[in-house]
Amino acid sequence: MPYAIVHEHPRGTREQYEAAIKVVHPPGGLPEGQIFHAAGPSADGWVILAIFDTRESWERYVDDVLTPEFTAGIEGTFTSGYNAIEFDVEVLEP
Repeated sequence: MPYAIVHEHPRGTREQYEAAIKVVHPPGGLPEGQIFHAAGPSADGWVILAIFDTRESWERYVDDVLTPEFTAGIEGTFTSGYNAIEFDVEVLEP
């Protein structure tokens, strides 16, 4: 079942987002298991939406890429923390 993640970064900017994406996404593509990615400004900062093919793919990406890279430090990226929403995606057939 597809799995969605929404991260809202208060006071986040496009520049901070781009700094992170350069490190945590492969050049010109999406990480393994990610089937959709969108991001943009919100009233309070920056929002990122990612959909993975399964929850397990998301967890593997967190363990293998996000946690190590953000722990090591990504210059110029988000500094204010984030709010997260995660959920199984229910696909409705027309």
